[in-house]
Amino acid sequence: MTTINTIEQRRVIRSHGVFLDTTPENFGYLRDSTDLLGDPVGQRERMAHDGYLFLPGLLNRGEVLAARAEVVRRLSEGGILKTGTDPMDAIIAPGKTCAFLPELALNNTPMAKVLYAGPMMAFFATFFGEPVRHFDFTWFRAISPGNGTPSHCDSVYMNRGTQRLYTAWTPFGDVSLELGGLMVLEGSNNNQRLKETYGSQDVDSFCENKPDAKKWGKAWGTGGSLHGNPNQIRKSVAAGSPFGGRWLTSEYRAGDVLLFSIYTVHASLDNTTTDRIRFSSDTRYQPASEPADARWIGPNPIGHGPAGKKGKIC
Repeated sequence: MTTINTIEQRRVIRSHGVFLDTTPENFGYLRDSTDLLGDPVGQRERMAHDGYLFLPGLLNRGEVLAARAEVVRRLSEGGILKTGTDPMDAIIAPGKTCAFLPELALNNTPMAKVLYAGPMMAFFATFFGEPVRHFDFTWFRAISPGNGTPSHCDSVYMNRGTQRLYTAWTPFGDVSLELGGLMVLEGSNNNQRLKETYGSQDVDSFCENKPDAKKWGKAWGTGGSLHGNPNQIRKSVAAGSPFGGRWLTSEYRAGDVLLFSIYTVHASLDNTTTDRIRFSSDTRYQPASEPADARWIGPNPIGHGPAGKKGKIC
């Protein structure tokens, strides 16, 4: 495998506008956990320790690419893709941009087959050892060239149900470092101070006894993201974690999936290509027997809208 040092010499590795420190002690590759397929005890132990499971090739590549074909068909019809190019290459039209587009997952039968049936659901049934429930909202991103998602934990957005909630990040196409895949912060799920402070916040809570109660509160930073650039966040989290502290990522292929806990700090690399769109989804799974966050359940989830706000006495 190519070393990070070699990659550093010839490629741009950036997150949220910041060039990452890619020295081996601070940056690395995700650990492949396909050796644990069929071993739920080993899966749960590794998830508890690492905060993630990387499963290359878990999903059917053909089915993933069929879902991509439906996405690019819609974007092409909407004038987002460059005319005269192969839609499957996802070349953005001049002057266009795109980012968070959950509507591309609506009534998308090929995508639902990938995310909510087959190997994905079978894996979680084995992992939990019981029936699985998934959130009804699908977070879908079509990221054009530019900055990606800043560092954060999922707990601040979906902590009103069970803590046995896991995210699946699924690329809908091959994703190079330049196209901007997901990275996780090693050991961050075991940083107890982070879990008890930032990780316990709720972006939809607000102080109802304050004069500005109508200005709904946010957790530590804009929209629930962590303060600071990724290099600073890595240093801060690593200082309080007994299990490392490198940013870890991979060059992904359609069919790969990355799973992580709601307390695992993660972010995306920036899309540093000149004209290509990166497609990926975030979906959430939990034991069906445990309570689910009502913001993300039902035919029309309320999400972070007004109905999801929750007052508290501060």
